[in-house]
Amino acid sequence: MDNLLKIATDAHGGLNAWNQFESVRASVSIGGALWDQKQLPGLFNNSRVDLKLRQQEVITDLPDIAERIVFTPGQVSLESDHGTRLDTRIDPRSSFAGQSADSKWDKLHAGYFCSYALWGYLTTPFLYTYPGFETREIEPWQENGEHWRVLEVTFPKEYAAHTRTQYSYFGEDGLLSVRAGEKGCHFRRRWTEPMEPLFGIVEAPIRHDPAAVRGGGPCRGLG
Repeated sequence: MDNLLKIATDAHGGLNAWNQFESVRASVSIGGALWDQKQLPGLFNNSRVDLKLRQQEVITDLPDIAERIVFTPGQVSLESDHGTRLDTRIDPRSSFAGQSADSKWDKLHAGYFCSYALWGYLTTPFLYTYPGFETREIEPWQENGEHWRVLEVTFPKEYAAHTRTQYSYFGEDGLLSVRAGEKGCHFRRRWTEPMEPLFGIVEAPIRHDPAAVRGGGPCRGLG
């Protein structure tokens, strides 16, 4: 295992703690300008996600509209909250071909995007130890007086992700500060007080910031 990856997984609770779990359930509220732009405002404001930690399988319950989204990389489905299939899409990634930033999404577009994104956020950095992932440490980054070590990660082709190659920036404490790909950055909020582990695993809130692509920082030159 790459030395930086070992430091990062240890800082987030360690592989021994991580390997005790097979799945996670979380109540989430996902907002922002993206959903207005895609003409789906408030779709994920009140959501519950159930996801498998070893494979990309995510179920997102949307109680406000009595529906749920069932995701795997090769298929995404919209169901009623009783399990009746309402719509489904095979090879959902191909449905984004030809779209622009202003293209309207349907619920299957949104469900695909949100599912793989959440799965990645909630499993980082441990997913980088899974079979098929390639990692290497590259030159460090200085940001507002902080020294961040940078891990370049190549995802296996069978995984759904924003981009195949991504970069994770880790602080001196080994905790994740930024995940970056070619379309935007995902910032972990840094706390002045130490974060308390939950069942031995350390997680922190995340903010997606596509504007950082234009503004510089670790996302400079991307997008």
